[in-house]
Amino acid sequence: MTTVYLITLGLLAAAAAMTLYRLVRGPTMLDRAVSLDVLTAVVICAIGAGAATYREYSMLPVLLVLSLLGFVGSVSLARFFSGRAR
Repeated sequence: MTTVYLITLGLLAAAAAMTLYRLVRGPTMLDRAVSLDVLTAVVICAIGAGAATYREYSMLPVLLVLSLLGFVGSVSLARFFSGRAR
């Protein structure tokens, strides 16, 4: 493993820990929804960093599915919360 990969994993782990804190502690439901979206993005970045480091590109369909799920989830939660505000 290279040093850059280890530093990247450390930063992604720190981001995931802060996101999980916001997920558990978030005062509103919207904070929790945003933290789930950020956690999905962190997982996508971690899988992408691993694929680039090990030159194993069989995980690219998983990245595609996760990104589509994150997008659809964010849009559906935004529509749900916009309907509740009125």
